[in-house]
Amino acid sequence: MMLPPPLKAALAALRSAGGRPRLVGGCVRDWLLGLEPKDFDIEVYGLDYDAMGNALSAFGPTDIVGRSFGVLKVRLEGIEYDFSLPRRESKTGAGHRGFAVVPDSTLTETEAAARRDFTVNAIAYDPLEDQILDFHGGREDLKNKVLRHTSAAFVEDPLRVLRAFQLAARFEFTLAPETIALCRSIRASYAELPVERVWGEWDKWATKSTKPSLGLAVLKQTGWLAHFPEVAALDLVPQEPEWHPEGDVLVHTGHCLDALVKLPTWREGSGESRRLLTFSVLAHDFGKPETTKQADRKGKIRWVSPEHEAAGGPLAETFLLRIGAPLQLIEYVRPLVVNHLLHHTGGLEFRDTTVRRLARKISPATIDDLIAVMSADHLGRPPLVSAQTAVRLEYLRNSARRLELEHAAPKPILLGRHLIALGLTPSPHFKPALDAAFESQLDGAFNDEAGAVEWVKNYLRAHPAILSSQNQSSSHEQPKPTRTA
Repeated sequence: MMLPPPLKAALAALRSAGGRPRLVGGCVRDWLLGLEPKDFDIEVYGLDYDAMGNALSAFGPTDIVGRSFGVLKVRLEGIEYDFSLPRRESKTGAGHRGFAVVPDSTLTETEAAARRDFTVNAIAYDPLEDQILDFHGGREDLKNKVLRHTSAAFVEDPLRVLRAFQLAARFEFTLAPETIALCRSIRASYAELPVERVWGEWDKWATKSTKPSLGLAVLKQTGWLAHFPEVAALDLVPQEPEWHPEGDVLVHTGHCLDALVKLPTWREGSGESRRLLTFSVLAHDFGKPETTKQADRKGKIRWVSPEHEAAGGPLAETFLLRIGAPLQLIEYVRPLVVNHLLHHTGGLEFRDTTVRRLARKISPATIDDLIAVMSADHLGRPPLVSAQTAVRLEYLRNSARRLELEHAAPKPILLGRHLIALGLTPSPHFKPALDAAFESQLDGAFNDEAGAVEWVKNYLRAHPAILSSQNQSSSHEQPKPTRTA
């Protein structure tokens, strides 16, 4: 494993002091998967806390805030690393935090590895000897893409089930049958988890997945899907086979999510962008369970879900609140859910007025965001692909670019200052005039400041009561007293 030179020097100092430093956890897993490790966690054997601190003191100030847990933080050339002693953990109460954690430098490496959640996360690496230390068969499970619990202590921390959910989606793992059974046995302990920890795992799933549907599969297999009723309700909801040959709504949603993370918009997006797109696609059909029915369509009885997009908006909000999502995320997701079916209506082209009003309607989300959601929805019906839908989406994208609306909603051109410049004083008439101007702007009546001013002059001529009220207000004003010597 390639290590930053300052870290390698610190590891060598620990060994010179009689310690045995090991890289542990996700950095080893990622390296063995061919990914670039980002965070390096170091576990040190053979030294007590003070000896570890003395060995590292030559590299700069050490932060001993984690002393009670046997953790020492050291900043090496601007990067902070965690050096820790092996620890014993014992269950002392309910919940994710109900543990007593005690550093124990006498623990063997096999014992210390057993406290980790999954075998693929229990592999250690000796960077100075270039040696992999695998005490629980993690390399074989990594090779077979299997998540397997390391020990029976797995059940003591219910958060590990949600870790399985996001790890499966991120690394395309499946859950070992015996681990599924353990997860099912602690299903009731979900109530012990703080909502912020629940959100942390959902956020990793939303921003780091390579195959999100595998995460949903873990929730279903373990029975934990029941804790997220808006998602659970999608399971087994029928769809018209001619339009949705892939299966029920939960299956369709999984396909949509897997298609989304392959789109350039998602892959090249920031964490914030990925988050809003993933949750929008997850929630896009939340309204189907309550709207799906059989009805006659052109002489044939079919499964339909009329107005499910509108019904899905409130459910998306409820779900996001349930998992502790930031309130700002709801403002973005809800309009994307409610408007995700635009590509199924009308002809191939979109009028400029339609594009302007759409950009305004889905704000603060953008048309680029909406196109990504609609594209994922379109691609979530394998093997069906509609050339007509692809053309419509591309036309919408090009129209938004031409109107410079792909990344933002239109802003009003006519403002109060323009009315004041025409000699009007602020009054209750300003708002209806400005609102009318914005509506006309969306309709294409003008597209620059000069056009806006000309429009409002015509508006004032057509509404003489406004000018009349302004004149009456002026005549009722009392003259200001003049100063005399």
